[in-house]
Order: sequence, then structure tokens, then C-alpha cells
Amino acid sequence: MNALTIVLALFAACANAAASVLMRRAATETSDGGGAGDRRTSRRADEMPDGRGKGGGPAPRAADGGRGPVAVRSPHAVKVRRRRFWLAGAAMLAGSAVLQAAALAVGSLSLVQPLLATELLFTLAIGSIVFRRRPARITWLSFLALAVGLAVFLGAAAPSAGRATVEGARWIPVGVAVVCLVLLLVGVARLVKGPPRAAVLGLGSAVLFAATAALLKEVTGLYPQGLAALASNWTPYATAITGLAAFGLLQCAFRAGTLVASQPALTLGDALTSVALGWALFGEHIALGVRMVPEAIGIGLLAAGTVGLSRSPAVSGKWDAEPAAGAAPDPGKAQAEHP
Repeated sequence: MNALTIVLALFAACANAAASVLMRRAATETSDGGGAGDRRTSRRADEMPDGRGKGGGPAPRAADGGRGPVAVRSPHAVKVRRRRFWLAGAAMLAGSAVLQAAALAVGSLSLVQPLLATELLFTLAIGSIVFRRRPARITWLSFLALAVGLAVFLGAAAPSAGRATVEGARWIPVGVAVVCLVLLLVGVARLVKGPPRAAVLGLGSAVLFAATAALLKEVTGLYPQGLAALASNWTPYATAITGLAAFGLLQCAFRAGTLVASQPALTLGDALTSVALGWALFGEHIALGVRMVPEAIGIGLLAAGTVGLSRSPAVSGKWDAEPAAGAAPDPGKAQAEHP
């Protein structure tokens, strides 16, 4: 495996994770100060600076343990904070796209995209800082099983490098299949709500992101022919359109549920779809025969991680959607999630 490809793909995964967390942070920002990661509180109106009530006696305790109401922000302040988080996430996403393109220019689609599965671990690490929560042990173990399972599968499969560009006729059936699959997933998402909807929409955006990566690899393959040849080709424009569609569907996934619900389907769906597209478009192959045994073990770890994640308290939506119970004003104190 090309070391440069691996390094570029890992940096792209980190940037993509930061983009996901920041955009989810923007989606959860509220006017009552209850946005995930905001732990500022104010004294009760009937409480004196020394903690006593106005009559001299002890101040009435609030239902939340006496912490008092959360500080309220004006609608304008909320919009500003949302815009800042969203723009920061968009900038990280753009940086991730540049790093991804560089990795695809020197490596295969079947290697680069699955490496982006490490985004899961980066998401947990960055999300724990932004949302000021420490994910439960089952969440960490589940994500670890997902990442290790994918690593074992790729190590055994050893995706081979294929063609730099695709024969024009191959794009038609593959494009039709991708569009039909995405439309089917969008239709299913309309029938469910909550975490399942976020997962289905995340899978739909994963398929589009994988298709975008395939088109981007085609663009990098055409680049040596010159800018004139590239500008006259349809792939750069299709890359932009598909990427925007994937981005839009990703926003819908973020609004439908938590990161923990959408991120596994998004990241793993992207990886597995990319392996299929690498085979169908660029002639990349994976090893079979005796290597199917460790490949099966990797798939088993993926399944175990998925089952464990479905039982995680984070799927209930409390990790990145609600204030942590007993959260202190000090942003450095991470709180464990609660079911």
C-alpha cells in the first residue's frame, strides 16, 4: 500500500469528521442555551448572590437540582452561532475534498474510500470535545469493532490498482443503478423517523459520496491531458452536481437524528460502495480464495459493531442533542452520556 495514499486519506478522514461534528453542532443550536456543548447556566431570579432567597432564607431549589435556568440567547445570536459552526464545517469539508482528491490521484478508489472509515473514531474524539461528553464504553467498543473489522477486511482483500480512467460506456449502467438506489433509500426514509431515518439518509448520502469519489478519480485521471480536455469533459460537472446532492442529503441526515445514528451508515456505506464502484468502473479487484476467511472475520466484526452500536445509549439521541446531566460550566469537564 502506498504510504502517501494512507496519510492523505487519514487526514481527509479527520477533516471530514470535524465537518460532520461542526455541522451537527450547528443543527442542535437552540435559543434557550440548550444546544449540545453549551453548558452555561444562570442564577434563579429569586436567588441572591450568596445563594439565599430574597427573603433571607434559602432559595427554592429548581427541579434540575438547583442549577437554575439555562442562559437564554437572542434569536440573532443563535443565527450567528449556527452560521459560524456551519461555515467552519463547510470549510473542513472542502479541505477534506482536496485531501481526498490528492489521495485518489496516487491511490485506488477501493483503498482510499475505505480508509475514510477511520472517520468514525475521529468523530468520537472531536465530538467528545465539541459536545463536552464522554461516549459510553459500549459506543467506543462498537466503533472500534467497526473500524477494526473494516481494516481486517481491507487487509485481507488487498484491493488492486485498476485503470486511471473509465470507459465511457461503463458509466451508464452504473449511473442508473446509483440513482435508483438513492431514490429507493430516500423513499424508505420518508416512512421512518428518528435514528432509523438518519441512518437511511446517511446511507443514501454515502452512496452519492462514493459516486462523487469515483467521478473525482476520473477527473484526476483526465487532468494530465490538460485543462482544455478536462473542461470539455462531462465528469467535472457531474462531480460537482453529485457532490452537492450528497452534501444536501447529508444535511437532511443530520437534522433527522444524531451523529451516532447516521455516521456508521455514512462512513461504512461509502467504503463498501466505493469497493463495488472500483470493481465496476476501474477494474479494481479484491483477493478471494483462502483470504475469504479473514475477510469473513472482518465482516463479522462489522456486524458485531453494528449490533453493539444499536444498543448504545448514544443512539437515543442524548450524546449530541441534549445537555449532559449535571454538566458543569467548566468546558474542560466531559460528562458521560446517559440513556
